[in-house]
Amino acid sequence: MSYMKTTLTIRLDEDLQRELDRLAAETGRTRSDIARDALRRQLALLRFEQLRGRVLPFAEARGLLTDEDVFDIVS
Repeated sequence: MSYMKTTLTIRLDEDLQRELDRLAAETGRTRSDIARDALRRQLALLRFEQLRGRVLPFAEARGLLTDEDVFDIVS
């Protein structure tokens, strides 16, 4: 995968640093690879939560109050 030459500097507490180093060694991945993957997942989760928040009033107006209600309609 090709990446732009952009650098993000973050500060980690010692426990998080140790966990990241341990996982990198165990998986054979770089710390940067793990951090990029974690950031991608977190951004996707935040986008999902934003979308869910925008459509929730419309769903509630139609009586869709739970995930099961939605599942019943789409299955």
